[in-house]
Amino acid sequence: MKARIIGAALLVAVLAIAATSATGATKHHDASITVWLQVDAQSGWPNVVAAANAAFKAKHPGVDVNVQYQNWGTHLGKFDATLAGGNAPDVIEMGNTEMTKYMAAGAFQDISASKSTFDNSSTWLEGLAASGRYNAKLYGVPYYAGSRVVTYRTDLFRGAGIRTTPKSLGQFTSAARKLDAKYGKKGFSPVYIAGTDWYFAMSFVYDYGGKIATQVSGKWKGTLDTPAAIAGLTAYKNFFSAASRASKTGDEARPTPYSVYAEGLAGSMVGPGWFSCCVGDKYKASTAQFVLPSHLAGKPMPGFLGGSDLAVPVGGNKSLAVDWIAAFTSTSAQRGLQAVGNIPNTTSLLNTAKVGERAALRSWFVPAAKNWVNVENGNILRTMLAQILTGKLSVKQAAATASDNITYTLNQ
Repeated sequence: MKARIIGAALLVAVLAIAATSATGATKHHDASITVWLQVDAQSGWPNVVAAANAAFKAKHPGVDVNVQYQNWGTHLGKFDATLAGGNAPDVIEMGNTEMTKYMAAGAFQDISASKSTFDNSSTWLEGLAASGRYNAKLYGVPYYAGSRVVTYRTDLFRGAGIRTTPKSLGQFTSAARKLDAKYGKKGFSPVYIAGTDWYFAMSFVYDYGGKIATQVSGKWKGTLDTPAAIAGLTAYKNFFSAASRASKTGDEARPTPYSVYAEGLAGSMVGPGWFSCCVGDKYKASTAQFVLPSHLAGKPMPGFLGGSDLAVPVGGNKSLAVDWIAAFTSTSAQRGLQAVGNIPNTTSLLNTAKVGERAALRSWFVPAAKNWVNVENGNILRTMLAQILTGKLSVKQAAATASDNITYTLNQ
């Protein structure tokens, strides 16, 4: 979900007021702390919330925890209002893609000094941990994640003579060609991929050791024109050519991959694990999942992780908030989240027998730049991919143009 935030000038004023009243806010919160979580926790793992509250209260007798459940569609607007009113919660759950603009605006407190107090902080999932860092400081603690996997038709794979799931990109490409040879018809994709699905394409970039952008002396520099990134983009182009019959200029929302799959027009698709819910009744019994394989045999390809972080807004009681977050992200709490199907925040707890958790072993996240959303809204990556797949520009030419545009946009 893309972050939505109040106007920059207003936010600066709001945060100035919040900062000057922080002492009063801390005193006000001494007898209790307020925690905003999404309703997923209320309905999915209330026992984990209760256990965290109990552990916190054992450490802080007399301090109550007021957990208020929010909805994804409205929580940012409500948070903006609390910032304006100087009554933000002490702890807030944020989607990982919502973090950067709020961190850049100074809406959260720096909790870098407390990092060692959080269980498994040295083994947090990189693609999730990166969303809570800004300018080398920690503002968000990873809560839980969701990974991207390959959802596929077991009957079609068997029918094409594919007896085992691919363990390398080369094997996956070979499987796509077999599916095409066996079932190829107009509109059928061995692997349905929208041409400009940059979340999927950038996984190839990171798999080959590239990055979208990096910071150099405080400035951002687009790096899609580096040899490693070009190798990844070239691999993406080759794989798309072999595997997908989707529009080279289309996106993943029109149509959705699972709707194509449900129509019987895809042997497989790549996306969040929950895609399996929407494959259609006709294909549920013949649907399974496997990890998107790296070009390095036996490894998962780095994937973009969805998920949530926990942050401490300006004006909140940082010491109490940190202690509650530590209880809610403890090893025992993470095991509780894992038990109900979530991916824990650390590689040390991943169960590699589970497809989604194995896929999370390698992950990536977008650059933590305040203007990243402008790269997305400007369709810089989508334009580059369309140019590459249609042959309008060579991989090197398209990557160089995109890198220049990313550099310019991030440094505005």
